[in-house]
Amino acid sequence: MSAYVIVGMQWGDEGKGKVVDFLTQYAQLVVRHQGGNNAGHTLVVNGKQTVLHLIPSGVLHDDKTCIIGNGTVLDPAVLIKELDNLAAGGRNFAGRLFISDSAHIIMPYHTILDKAQEKFRGANKIGTTGRGIGPAYADKADRFGIRLGDLVDTDVFPKKLKTVLEYKNTILRDSFGEAPLDYDTVLKDFQKYADRLRPYAADTVKIIHDAYAAGKQIVFEGAQGSMLDLDHGTFPYVTSSTTVAGGVCAGSGIGPKHVNGVIGIVKAYSTRVGEGPFPTELLDATGELLRKTGNEFGATTGRPRRCGWLDCVQLRRAALLNGTTAIVLTKPDILGVVDTIKVCTAYEINGVRTLDFPSQVSKLSVAKPVYEELPGWKSDISKCRTWDELPANAKAYFLRIEQLLGIPVAIVSVGPGREETIERTSPFV
Repeated sequence: MSAYVIVGMQWGDEGKGKVVDFLTQYAQLVVRHQGGNNAGHTLVVNGKQTVLHLIPSGVLHDDKTCIIGNGTVLDPAVLIKELDNLAAGGRNFAGRLFISDSAHIIMPYHTILDKAQEKFRGANKIGTTGRGIGPAYADKADRFGIRLGDLVDTDVFPKKLKTVLEYKNTILRDSFGEAPLDYDTVLKDFQKYADRLRPYAADTVKIIHDAYAAGKQIVFEGAQGSMLDLDHGTFPYVTSSTTVAGGVCAGSGIGPKHVNGVIGIVKAYSTRVGEGPFPTELLDATGELLRKTGNEFGATTGRPRRCGWLDCVQLRRAALLNGTTAIVLTKPDILGVVDTIKVCTAYEINGVRTLDFPSQVSKLSVAKPVYEELPGWKSDISKCRTWDELPANAKAYFLRIEQLLGIPVAIVSVGPGREETIERTSPFV
């Protein structure tokens, strides 16, 4: 019986979906514990690509149980579309997909408010996806949220919607000049969603603990990355949930003593979507080459990702925040197009060199990276299937990362497909 948390160690888009899909072969339960449909996980199995936004990335294993935990926020229309798309591909969810009845629902006023607030920020915009994630989490804290358990209760939902919608319409109309939402229309739409989702609603805390007690292995899957954490990321350029490993406890209902390890996903270079400081960003031809070669465009929004060299100052901070026990390195195959690879090992902030990642964006925004250069390997490593098949310079780069972070590189992913994976050692310690 063991439980492992899989976290993104950068600003998201590290390839968590592929890694969760790969590691699910060793687990019986896969649990999504935070975030919403503002992030996408891309899976490639037998050459076929599947993009998920809410359903756990282990869903393509037909014998595994998938859970959406209470820490997520759910857009019912998006979730139902995902279910329909997967069902059309032959996936059966009977008895193996459960959604926490305590998970909060994204309502139409959340998406309207999200876009209106971003417009209000003007030059100070933070680059949200406009999916309503932030306002949904805000309502959770304000105790105005509607949970899945409310939605599927035919007596509770109409009354709760009436109260909340009256309040939200006042804000939409008076604060942002937006048209109010019609109660009957929203009620009718969401009653249809409730009918579709009712069979999946469950007390998932009990399911998780029953599985743990039965000796099953559990993988916890998050969204986004450590530096987008609401508390520890580059605030305010962050997401609205807890993306570091500690968030799994509140987001799924499992206690810290049950977590055996934290598997950190590290992209072999850095990317970031949206606004906010990014010390190693490359605003040149190399940055554009990485973007094009790595197809660095958002799975959810299609937005081009900002690209830069690997930042080990930032990664050391992420390792501290997560208690990372093993690393899965993704997309090093993309670096096969460059002659020389740079790694940021320190920052210079206002003329002072430091190994520490600053907690305030005012300092991070003026941080200048101090680089170490390593020779590239200028070859395609996507066909390598063992550590020994890798070029010497590639292995030297991976081992330097391991040395700089003090965490073993257990797995190297050399492509998006399940089979394009090198298992150097087990990440399950």
